[in-house]
Amino acid sequence: MSSTEVSMSKRKKEERGRFTARRKSEAVIRLLKGEDLDTISRELGVTAATLSGWRETFLASAEAGLKSREPTAADEENLRFRAKVGELTMQVELLQEKAEKLEVNAPHFPWRKSRP
Repeated sequence: MSSTEVSMSKRKKEERGRFTARRKSEAVIRLLKGEDLDTISRELGVTAATLSGWRETFLASAEAGLKSREPTAADEENLRFRAKVGELTMQVELLQEKAEKLEVNAPHFPWRKSRP
């Protein structure tokens, strides 16, 4: 075996190793451009089913990306309202704790019932 053949053999083994998202995307794009599934799968050393799975995942992600939309004024208003509700809820909880402490320290008010 010549040194060129050895280096090409090593490179092919490295190419068949772990697949990054970028390598998978490149393979899927080649498929979408019309290259043969079997040819690409043989070249990459993966099964046709694996390659098809990557394609389906890729297309599903693309579809999800297209469904996103820009926030509207109503969305921003909703976020403000949610923040205000959270703030008010915290205030109510703190006031309830304070009232409970006052009841424990001064239970002499007949119009207030102590909680057990």
